[in-house]
Amino acid sequence: MIDHRRLGRDLELFVSDPLAGAGLPIWLPDGAAARHAVEEYVRELERRAGYRHVYSPPLGKRELFELSGHLGYFADDMFPPMRLSADDEFVLRPALCPHHALVFRARGRSYRELPLRIAELGGMYRAERSGVLGGLSRVRAISLNDAHTFCALDQVGDEVREVLRLIGEAHAALGVRPAGLRLSLRGPGQRYVGDDASWARAEDLLRAALDGVDVVEAPGEAAFYGPKIDIQIVDAAGRESTISTVQLDFDKPERFDLSYTDSDGRRKRPVMVHRSLVGSMERLFAYLIEVHEGAFPAWYAPVQLLLLPLDAAQADAAAGLAHRAEAAGLRAEVDHAGSLGARIRDAARRRIPYTGVVGPREAADGSVSLRLRDGRVLDPMPAAQALGLIGAVVASRSAALLPV
Repeated sequence: MIDHRRLGRDLELFVSDPLAGAGLPIWLPDGAAARHAVEEYVRELERRAGYRHVYSPPLGKRELFELSGHLGYFADDMFPPMRLSADDEFVLRPALCPHHALVFRARGRSYRELPLRIAELGGMYRAERSGVLGGLSRVRAISLNDAHTFCALDQVGDEVREVLRLIGEAHAALGVRPAGLRLSLRGPGQRYVGDDASWARAEDLLRAALDGVDVVEAPGEAAFYGPKIDIQIVDAAGRESTISTVQLDFDKPERFDLSYTDSDGRRKRPVMVHRSLVGSMERLFAYLIEVHEGAFPAWYAPVQLLLLPLDAAQADAAAGLAHRAEAAGLRAEVDHAGSLGARIRDAARRRIPYTGVVGPREAADGSVSLRLRDGRVLDPMPAAQALGLIGAVVASRSAALLPV
């Protein structure tokens, strides 16, 4: 069976070391390169969609999480508070929304600013039991692609529909294959905040935004503060989980006393829309490693071009081409070790999209012979043409290895 933990080890993407601690994986250079490319893409996608990015600390005073409701409703999933003095306790945050509420209330807001979209790829922590931890799919330190939109009530429907569109665009580029949508609602035996009227209004708004979309209702799967739309995936072992989500929250704007000045000069309470386009980097890559079997699309492959000089006489030509590739924004390496056949096999093992062989003829005329990850071999071509070909595929974020 395909297992991201084995592939992650074989491809040197991440490592879990007991000295670091269970559920605290370390991203190795190749894994970090792939993750960085995805993070850059998501941030740019959000920026073009009108999101403003912030940085906030991964911990806060105990009072912050008492006010947000997390300590009252989520304490079992949180790490114990850290006491610095009798009246100074800090908590590793289990979510980013409290800090983003503080961003909104940093100054007075006008209706003209709405919807205000605040985004961050930030750290949060969950005190998961050691028995449920595994690879990247269940961790204690989480890097979440998160955002919170503060909007007027009549803007919620359009905002939710636009988030679902952005989720679809991101999934298509990454190669995510959703298993379905779930409308997560309140259920019996659970603890929730807010009154029945607010919950009914939030559920109606989400149902209206989902008009015409196939969705399964899931009572009992709502967040403690509101209903949500969850986009589900299934991993190689057949386990279902949530990768992307859109949630409505009438509770936190009330708790944090958030308001804006409307066109009539009166103060009004915004609605808070929580959303994540691709979820946490950890769970996302646990899925992507398995669904692509380590052969990521070229745009976020850790090494996009591996250059193989035939022998030492072509070493300088290969190094020069690698520098040109890097200057063009590509991730390139040169491999000198072992026979050419062994190096080609190792490139295939590493799932590198493009391997460039540089022999005496290529070194002399400034060309390169490209081999594709799927086994195809292209005729020798000028180096500039080869770099242009790879650059075009990367820029298009296509799953194909040749320009369409």
